[in-house]
Amino acid sequence: MTDIVGDMTERLLVDAGIGVGMRVLDVGCGRGDVALLSARLVGEHGQVLGVDRDVRPLAVARERARALGLSNTTFAEGDLYTLSLEYGPFDAVVGRRVLMYQPDPVEGICQLVRALQPGGLVIFQELDATMVPGALTSLPLHERVHGWIWHTVEREGANIHMGFELSSVLTQAGLTVEQVRAEAIVQTPMSHYAVGAIVRAMLPRIMQQGVATEEEIDIETLDKRLIVERVNANATYIGDMVFGAWARKPY
Repeated sequence: MTDIVGDMTERLLVDAGIGVGMRVLDVGCGRGDVALLSARLVGEHGQVLGVDRDVRPLAVARERARALGLSNTTFAEGDLYTLSLEYGPFDAVVGRRVLMYQPDPVEGICQLVRALQPGGLVIFQELDATMVPGALTSLPLHERVHGWIWHTVEREGANIHMGFELSSVLTQAGLTVEQVRAEAIVQTPMSHYAVGAIVRAMLPRIMQQGVATEEEIDIETLDKRLIVERVNANATYIGDMVFGAWARKPY
């Protein structure tokens, strides 16, 4: 299955200027998706450091890097507010779905900028719920699923409008914003996005936040029911908007 968000991330990194030989810091790296993508772009003469405050996904990220034979990628436990300067300086800082979970994203960016070279890049990609869901016809199940995901995220304290605030956050941190973009994930009767996999991964969090029960979700049939709903309505549906931006540290 095509990695739609991964393709968006790669386009963002390439267009922002991530290339061969660069030193890149991936903050909130989780299982290493963006770090491993960055490692491919910087090549064997570049370096990528992924940091996350949760050691469990870091173990997965390290194993993935080993399996791919990537000698230019390392992972370390860390937090964007307390990142040690001994790791720097970097040519770029990247992150995906990170700022939306920060209590003070401007301060977080200011801390990260300390580890950047003058003229270095700051590149972030964030989901945003402001303009979705979108469809020309009623799709009740799609709307319920969208609510399960975003109500959970919001109850966990995330900013569900971070995409629209990206430019402001980067500017307030003293950076020069070079581009902000937004891309939609479009589903049709013939094209599907793996929403079921996302809900499956979030299931404990959804139930913990009291958003929905396991019986309501019925995860084993969810994807099939979503496809049937779109096919029966012959509908196109937009459930996700992905914002990306890059900015530069002053020289």
